Amino acid sequence: MSSPEDREFRLAFCKLHVLHHAAKGPIYGLWMLQELAEHGHLLSPGTLYPLLGRMERNGWLRSRSQGGTKERKNYRITPAGRRLLKQLRGEVEELYRELVLGEEPEHSNET
Repeated sequence: MSSPEDREFRLAFCKLHVLHHAAKGPIYGLWMLQELAEHGHLLSPGTLYPLLGRMERNGWLRSRSQGGTKERKNYRITPAGRRLLKQLRGEVEELYRELVLGEEPEHSNET
């Protein structure tokens, strides 16, 4: 990430991406780094792992350690994370319609 502005917005996209994939099945850090990189989000482990930790502390993800030489954490979405993802999908869809398609919502002038 090259600038503070770029970092600020990309982190929001990355969090959405994490929730999306965790809703499909368990994810882990290295795979998520590679998945995000495929979409142009180049994060360091020092950025992703704290992000995953915050998402877990907020109750959106739950981790379980997988044994082995290097213990790997698998993350799954929680019910709270699913509710959040559902809400955010609707908001992203609305934003897409406005930003990309140029569709403006009709607002009532009634007070």
